[in-house]
Amino acid sequence: MNPSGSVTVAAVQTTPVFLDRDATIERISGEILAAAHDGAELVVFGEAVVPGYPDWVWRRPAWSDRDWYLRLYDQAVDIPGPATERLGAAAREAGVYVAVGVTERVASGTLYNSLLYLDPDGNVAGVHRKLIATGGERTVWGHAAGPSLTVVPTPFGRLGGLICWENLMPLARAAMYEQGVDIYVAPTWDNSDAWISTLRHVAREGRMFVIGTNTCLRGSDVPRTIPGADEIYGGDDDWMSRGNTAIIGPDGSVLAGPISERSGMLVAKLDLGALVLERRQFDPVGHYARPDVFDFHTNHTELA
Repeated sequence: MNPSGSVTVAAVQTTPVFLDRDATIERISGEILAAAHDGAELVVFGEAVVPGYPDWVWRRPAWSDRDWYLRLYDQAVDIPGPATERLGAAAREAGVYVAVGVTERVASGTLYNSLLYLDPDGNVAGVHRKLIATGGERTVWGHAAGPSLTVVPTPFGRLGGLICWENLMPLARAAMYEQGVDIYVAPTWDNSDAWISTLRHVAREGRMFVIGTNTCLRGSDVPRTIPGADEIYGGDDDWMSRGNTAIIGPDGSVLAGPISERSGMLVAKLDLGALVLERRQFDPVGHYARPDVFDFHTNHTELA
């Protein structure tokens, strides 16, 4: 499908109800409806926002987080399951596509950092599991079983993306480009100044729109019912995530944002016809590729 027309997208920088799956989904459901009211046809949320990113892995010694992990496991999301049904109901009521980061729980017991896609009928349209958990994340999340490089066809183009530092993996990006992604989502926990530069580079390299989403969360948002919360988290000045949400054009220009130190929503109308002219100049898997020089193969076989 040749990209044409336009689509309105919303990048939501929410504050989850930390480690409370149902309350967070209720909040997100309201934000989905609010985004649709503003004309959005695609609504994107941050990394692992349901039930909240396990920030303590950067603050506690490895394997010393029994109570935290048990709460994360209890509040994780089964796909499919009641949580996806509730999120799907919100997508269906709003009539929009949704991309939302979740901690996914599977029958074997492993947790994954996953990106869940829902269609306007409320169905699960796809799931991407983070290929490699970063640093302390490896004590709570497993690596994806198989490539898990999901792309979702939509009426407004092909939708896909990578999670956080997967976006720094050149071959992972190349595998996404090969699938013809037009709108690329990049949920993250990265609050660094360099992150916006990463989003701009990915957009310019892939000649696609990039929706970068993050979370706004302070130490005061952590429930004190978790043993040891007061020891590692402070108040409003203790930022877990300041946010970095932005929408980037296929030439690397910043179309909206970034949002920092507050919850909020960015809404932008994307001119999909711009992709044609940008790819005329540079198409990483077309005329600017050299298959005679580079032999690139992606394993698309999903493993159990």
